[in-house]
Amino acid sequence: MEQILIVEDDSTLNSGLCQALKEIDRQIVSCESIQGAREQLALGMVTLVILDINLPDGSGLDLLKEIKCSSPKLPVILLTANDTDKDIVTGLEQGADDYITKPFSLAVLRARVNTQLRKAQPIDDNGKYVDETFVFDYKNMIFSANSQIVELSKTEQRLLRILTDNAGMTVKREVLIDRLWTGDAEYVDENTLSVTVKRLRDKLSAQDKIKTIYGIGYSWVKQNG
Repeated sequence: MEQILIVEDDSTLNSGLCQALKEIDRQIVSCESIQGAREQLALGMVTLVILDINLPDGSGLDLLKEIKCSSPKLPVILLTANDTDKDIVTGLEQGADDYITKPFSLAVLRARVNTQLRKAQPIDDNGKYVDETFVFDYKNMIFSANSQIVELSKTEQRLLRILTDNAGMTVKREVLIDRLWTGDAEYVDENTLSVTVKRLRDKLSAQDKIKTIYGIGYSWVKQNG
């Protein structure tokens, strides 16, 4: 599922953006500060960030640097009232994927968001994720590693989908537990997740692809870094 993080301190605009970008199979989360954004990003589920430059606890450009250092492939669209060439150049040089000045058309913003999400989407239009010797056909539920078909349980399929949807990013253990065992997460022992990850690794021979981030969670290592 796509998750868009909106970082905008104007509560009216923030609410409007949330409504304008809301779609089926898309989760919108929002905050009004850099600290709030860091907390959301730490959960490891964000697929795109809409980031205001002028925030109450600092500059969005500083947060942009942090994002691009830790997750260089995570798309970031900057929002700002500043429209000078210097601001635009600074934002783009620091890694912003797009830049929109206020006021702006919500229709244009939606189009630009969808463009960035398409670019970032690891799964193609046929529902396939391909990475080195791995081919995961989520549409037809066919999974192969080294040209060999691998049978996965429903839980293992969901785990794999979450990891590949967030390839290159760390997904926290508590987030995985909540997503994999919705409704029963509070009764699931953390060891259950460890066992499920190990089983998935072994079935796919993906010891080098499913990386343990000790004390935090797990990450699918993307091809070519």
